[in-house]
Amino acid sequence: MHAASVKKLFDRSVSFYDQTRRQLVPCYDEFYHTAAALVPFRRDDVFRVLDLGAGTGLLSLFLSERFHRAHFTLMDISAEMLQKARERFNAEPERFAFSVQNYSAGLQGRYDLVVSALSIHHLNDAEKAALFHSIYAILNNGALFINADQVKGATEGIDRIYREVWLRQVTESGIAAEEFSAAKERMKADMPGTLESQLGFLKSAGFRSVNCWYKNYSFVVYSGCRQAM
Repeated sequence: MHAASVKKLFDRSVSFYDQTRRQLVPCYDEFYHTAAALVPFRRDDVFRVLDLGAGTGLLSLFLSERFHRAHFTLMDISAEMLQKARERFNAEPERFAFSVQNYSAGLQGRYDLVVSALSIHHLNDAEKAALFHSIYAILNNGALFINADQVKGATEGIDRIYREVWLRQVTESGIAAEEFSAAKERMKADMPGTLESQLGFLKSAGFRSVNCWYKNYSFVVYSGCRQAM
C-alpha cells in the first residue's frame, strides 16, 4: 500500500488510537516494557533518541518516563498523529521535537538510540532492508536500534495461528465493533515480514549483537547494535 494510503488510514484513527492500544496489543505491558528495558543507558544519562513511526508517542512516553534527561525526535507520516504527541509532551518542549516525514524516504542526523513500535511492518521486505541500512548510518558507534513490532509466521500454518489467536484475544477484550473494524481496515496496510528475515536484514546492514528478546505470537521486540570503532 502506498505511503499516502497508510497516512490516510491513521489520520482517520487518531481520535481513538490510544484508547484501543491495550485491546489491540494483548501483550501491551510486556511488549513496551521490554523495549524500554533494552535501552542501555542509566536513568540520568543525556542522550538523543529517534522514534520512527512515533504516532501519538506511546513508545516515547515509556522511554521518557524512565530516562528523564533524554531528548526525543518523534517522526511520523501523519501530522494528525504527531499533533496528539505534541499535546502529550507539551509540558517539556525542550526535550521533544517532531518531524512529519516518511522515514522510508531517508534519514539524517546522528542518534544514540533509534526505536520504533508497530510501524515498520507497513514496509515491504526491500523497504525494511533499506531502512535498516539508513538507521545504521545515523547511529553513533555503539548505539542501539530497537524495534517492537509484528511479524509474519515462518510458515502459512504458523501465520494462521497468529491471526486466529489475535482475533480471539481482541474479541474477548470487549473492544467496540467500530474500533475493531477500524483496526482491521488499518491492517490492510500491513506487510509484515518474518522475524528471521528481519534479523537477517539487520545483520546485512552491519548490525551486531542482533537478537529477538521478546516474542508473543506475532508481537516481537528485537534489536541490533552499531559496532563501536
